Amino acid sequence: MKKINLAISGCMGKMGQQLIKSSKKNKNFKLITLTENKIINKKISGIKPELNTEQAFRKADIIIDFTIPKCTLEILKIASKLNKKVVIGTTGFTQKEENLINKYSKKITILKAGNMSLGVNLLMYLTEIASKSLNVNFLSKVFEVHHKHKKDHPSGTALMLGRGIANGKNKDFYRLIGKKFLNKKNFPYGKKINFNSLRKGAIIGEHEVKFSSGKEVITLNHEAFDRTLYSEGALTAAKWLINKKSGFYTMRNVLNFK
Repeated sequence: MKKINLAISGCMGKMGQQLIKSSKKNKNFKLITLTENKIINKKISGIKPELNTEQAFRKADIIIDFTIPKCTLEILKIASKLNKKVVIGTTGFTQKEENLINKYSKKITILKAGNMSLGVNLLMYLTEIASKSLNVNFLSKVFEVHHKHKKDHPSGTALMLGRGIANGKNKDFYRLIGKKFLNKKNFPYGKKINFNSLRKGAIIGEHEVKFSSGKEVITLNHEAFDRTLYSEGALTAAKWLINKKSGFYTMRNVLNFK
């Protein structure tokens, strides 16, 4: 099988660095391009990082992007011109930016996930089932913990789980978003979905969904101990995406969840 020419954006970030390591061990990929939003005067794995340009991505078959929303949209604009496939692991998009990503997917092939982990995507699936099965007397909330350097909150995964709750109730997620707390010991349930984010230490990721009727509590949770599960998940997604036509895909498609 011919190797897939891979470009990684945000190569100096935590996920960028992990993707480089994982891709070098994966026989399905040939790492050919690294990009950053600033000039880097050193080679990484024998490759000199470039800025996000058409020239940088021209020879790539697929781009994996774990950056920030502004950078992701810049990459999608270039990818649209070059007809390149893109795997997006970036989080923190506004509804307007989400709509723009969907617009790009009409022309190019995009897979976007707030989390690339098999376990987290299973958790979202179970969250949808629980939300659909429980009656209106059950209120819900989402709690997440990440390392102290993570900037956005709630995390993309927490928002993904919130979307799972909304999907289960067949309601618009953005209308169900409640209060967003940061570093609170306790936070309330609400008629809308409340979120609490804790930033401390070097924690890779913990997520918890709770449903309560006031008489009983149902808890679904996931803990990540190794960042490679995200990079390996992204590479699995990229390999799956390489033969797909233009459109918008998620890890749910990759894992064939109904």
